[in-house]
Amino acid sequence: MALSPQLRPLIGTWRGPGSGHYPTIDPFNYSEELIFRDVAKPFLVYQQRTWSPDGRPLHMETGFLRSPTPSTVELVLAQPTGHAELAEGTLTAAENGLVLELQSPQVLVAASAKPVAATARTYRLVKNQLSVDFSMAAVGAAMTHHLHSDLIRAED
Repeated sequence: MALSPQLRPLIGTWRGPGSGHYPTIDPFNYSEELIFRDVAKPFLVYQQRTWSPDGRPLHMETGFLRSPTPSTVELVLAQPTGHAELAEGTLTAAENGLVLELQSPQVLVAASAKPVAATARTYRLVKNQLSVDFSMAAVGAAMTHHLHSDLIRAED
């Protein structure tokens, strides 16, 4: 089984600035790197890392992205914070790109982790620009937009 051709435009390294906010924290900025790697299987390996403006490592997550049908996607993620997600959703071809909209209506949470009830992610690819939006229901708050980043394809 081969990689779904709809996912091919995502392959590569993406970098750029991001910003975050949530009812329980102060607004913040960060830098993000997102890698989608082809491993000659019917999925992409997904790696994401962020840094504070002064270079300190912040969040990271790793997982797998697959498209079992031309219009659906699944993203399986693990995070060192004690969270695991299975996000499912749609893949839509758009002018010069694509849109992935994923929801994880339930998050597996370790006993020592902060409570996260659900997440939603949107990836919008237009040519060599990838925008990412992340929402979550966590620590008692309803589903709320949390993060936005604007990434460009890295040349390396």
